[in-house]
Amino acid sequence: PALVARIAQGLGLRYTPEKEATPGTFAPLDLLDYIYAVLHSPAYRETYKEFLKVDFPRIPYPADAAAFGQLAGLGAQLRQLHLLQHPALDEPLASYPHPGTDRIETKIARTDWELYDAGQQLGRIWLNGTQCFEGIPLVAWQHYIGGYQPAQKWLKDRQGRSLGYDDILHYQRLIAALAHTHRLMQEVDRAIDPVLNPAG
Repeated sequence: PALVARIAQGLGLRYTPEKEATPGTFAPLDLLDYIYAVLHSPAYRETYKEFLKVDFPRIPYPADAAAFGQLAGLGAQLRQLHLLQHPALDEPLASYPHPGTDRIETKIARTDWELYDAGQQLGRIWLNGTQCFEGIPLVAWQHYIGGYQPAQKWLKDRQGRSLGYDDILHYQRLIAALAHTHRLMQEVDRAIDPVLNPAG
């Protein structure tokens, strides 16, 4: 309670136990989304990389209500992406254009991703001799979460299996989530400067 009161006083907002549409309020979910955004900031990770190796992450207090609201909004989008609930995921970025067995027969190594559009940094990954996912952004293919790359690991974990319709749809949503995550992380970095470098 004391921590929440300090944040509320610093922001000039009123804390509510449930999220409301009332202006001038914030709720636990807003705090979660703010923290989620901060932890996805490349600038934050770089600034505190030595501390993050040896201790729990220290979350900076929000600079002001505007910065808090912007970061909480970006964090909410990231959270929805990672739960695969964001509306943007209904429009797949990667296509699955060729018919076939749907069986993953290739090794799915990092080097198997084939860049075919250098300008837009788009590539494809062949599952077998005739089928591939294409339109995969390089930023999605290379994106790390923890110590692994989800776009690659998901396929590797299903090697030797045939993908069903739901699997194909899930992978397309995963690729879109990773690509949108990369974009939002850049937006978080632009919004986080007043938090990492408070004036005065």
